[in-house]
Amino acid sequence: MPPRRRQQFTQEHIDQQLQQIHLLDPSSSSENLEQLGPIIKQIHANRQQEAYLRTVQGLIDSKDAEIEKICSENYQDFISSVSTLFMVKSYTDKMKESIASLDESVARIGGGLVEKKRALLQTKKTAANLDEAIDTLQACLRVLDVVDRVGEMVKAGRYWSALRSLEDIQNMPSTSLSQTAFFQHLLSSLPSLRSQIKDAVTASMKHWLLDIRNISTEVGRLAVESMDSRTRRWRSKREKDPLLRMSRVGSAVELITYEKTEFNVLNNDKLQVDFKPLFECIHIYTSLDSLTDLQKSYQADRKAQSDLILPTPLPLASLPALTQEISGFFILESHVLETTGTFRSQRDVEELWDALVARLSSAIEDALHNEKDPEVFLRVKESLLSFIMTLESYSFPAAALHKFILVLFEKYALLLESQFSQRFEMIVRQDDHNTPMQAESTTDLSSVLDTVWLNENERREISGLGVPQIFPWSQSFFLSCQDIRTFIQKFYAFVEGVSQHRDIDEILSKSLDSLLIRNISESIGQRLVSSSTLTQIAQIITNLEHFQAACSELQRSLTNLRSTQRGGIIRLSASSSFQKTLGRSLGRIAGLISSKLDQFFELSEYDWTPYTRETSPSMYLYELVNWLTTVVDSLPIKESYKDEAYKGALTYIADCLMNFLSGRDIPMMNENAVSNIVIDVDFLEEELKRIGRPHLASVFTELRTTASIPLNNTVQEYLIPANRQSSYATVKPKRLQALLDKLARYGSQQRDAASRDQAEKRRKEADAVGRVFPGENR
Repeated sequence: MPPRRRQQFTQEHIDQQLQQIHLLDPSSSSENLEQLGPIIKQIHANRQQEAYLRTVQGLIDSKDAEIEKICSENYQDFISSVSTLFMVKSYTDKMKESIASLDESVARIGGGLVEKKRALLQTKKTAANLDEAIDTLQACLRVLDVVDRVGEMVKAGRYWSALRSLEDIQNMPSTSLSQTAFFQHLLSSLPSLRSQIKDAVTASMKHWLLDIRNISTEVGRLAVESMDSRTRRWRSKREKDPLLRMSRVGSAVELITYEKTEFNVLNNDKLQVDFKPLFECIHIYTSLDSLTDLQKSYQADRKAQSDLILPTPLPLASLPALTQEISGFFILESHVLETTGTFRSQRDVEELWDALVARLSSAIEDALHNEKDPEVFLRVKESLLSFIMTLESYSFPAAALHKFILVLFEKYALLLESQFSQRFEMIVRQDDHNTPMQAESTTDLSSVLDTVWLNENERREISGLGVPQIFPWSQSFFLSCQDIRTFIQKFYAFVEGVSQHRDIDEILSKSLDSLLIRNISESIGQRLVSSSTLTQIAQIITNLEHFQAACSELQRSLTNLRSTQRGGIIRLSASSSFQKTLGRSLGRIAGLISSKLDQFFELSEYDWTPYTRETSPSMYLYELVNWLTTVVDSLPIKESYKDEAYKGALTYIADCLMNFLSGRDIPMMNENAVSNIVIDVDFLEEELKRIGRPHLASVFTELRTTASIPLNNTVQEYLIPANRQSSYATVKPKRLQALLDKLARYGSQQRDAASRDQAEKRRKEADAVGRVFPGENR
């Protein structure tokens, strides 16, 4: 502040002031000294006492000069003036004393006032400092209160509010508090407080991770139950609409027609999953620019939890619960992936999924390594299928699990085939093939007809006969058909709901062929060896016929079934095996008949060198024909098979008779014996006509033709190629040569010349037949 300029007193100013106190006013009768107070105060306040006194002194001097001048002109006036001046002087002196006294008094009073003023100013300054200190302390208290409330917020789980309070402290506007060491220390402690908030929210999330691990099984159970309910609804709809039978749950058709029900497995009457701790943690870490650390930590924690799901070794009994826990685990992951933006990446979740699927597949494979019960494989498949359908609905890829199920299916098919192979062998082994199956009631008849495979004509024929009824087949055919149906049912029970594979139909074809060929057809073939009665073999033949027909019907019905499910064509090759076994069975009948025929031939007692020719057949042939017709006609087999049985028996008879003529057992014979053989053949042919089977007489053509050549002396005719090819095509030269040798040997031992000449002729004819056709048809 610039110094105040001192006031300069002029003559006029002094005169004015003096007039104000009436010192110069002649009309004033009083001194009016009260006017001096303000003037003196002003002089004192301006500290111009000396200047004022000098001015007054100058006035006095000027007045004295005027007085002297006046006195010189007028002495009396001068004297009078002097008196007046002395009076003024006395007044002036008094005034000076009064002024001095007043000045001293004012100075004393002013000094006190100054001290008081100074004290007042100091007091005001102290009060201002106190106010500032109070404001600062109050600001500190407010900040400390915020810091204290941050701790309480952390304890109460209000992490974002706590973090925001710290941000408010850091971003406070600049005040006097901002410059204090206290505030700077508080700012330096904010990172530590943020770390405390970070640790607290991390601990909260860790506890949440433990909680969701404990409820993963329940989440999975609810999801699987929801999927099972959806599957049942779809199965019911699919059974009502044939067009939907080719579509499974999750297919495009099912997704379009699926009537969605509002059921949230994470928020329902039974379970509510709160994701707030995770969301808070993500929010806090994002605010602290540490989200990457949280992502790594979360992925590591979830990986550790996924590693703990599967025990080693895996108990198969707990597989449903484990798959439910895995389902819950990834349903939670799916929700986190959808609701947390970029916090979780699809790749992170897929890494956990792929790793856990691989471990699950390996653990199941190890657990099933020594398992022999196909039902266990089926239960494993059911658990996996529910698991797959549940997680496919949450868009998790399940191609690896579908492939694994197909691997399990191949093992399941082998075990199922092994199990049923033993059952089929037991069925064939326990069937005595003596008693055909019977139906006593309509229910039994319907049950049997619904089980076995028959062509439509036979099915209608059997249905029309009513009950009681004896079926043509035995128990083994019915039980085998029953088990084949069970096998097919169990086979397709595994692939129900599984993504179809082109090899499934091929596997079924191979399995059915293996069972039908190796365990039924070949087992029946083994039974043929131990079957010693024609009745048993006839029953086996009937069963084989029906098995052969069943193969065609089974192939057709399976192909129709698979065509409705977009499957392939089922091709069975077992029919040819049954045909071969059927041929063996017919051969076995022929063998048993042949063994019995041998007994008849042992009783034949032919005379190979009779003197006369017989006109009637051998006696043993009557018994033979009677037995043969009785046995063959009583067999419960088709006429064509009876025809084959007759043909086989007659062929054996013809071979035996031919062996008499050309075999080595009989060294010689004459024409009479040959004629007797022809008579027996004639009898047999007549019997064939009698029983209505004249076409079977062709089996004796070679025998009759061979015997007729020596009897009719047509050897030379036979030696002509054209005749031989046209009239004697069935004759085998070796057999004819042997017969001629026997006739020659007989004649050579006779004594009469005619017989010897005939013998020589036969010998030459035999040599001629042997030379002309060496090795031909031998």
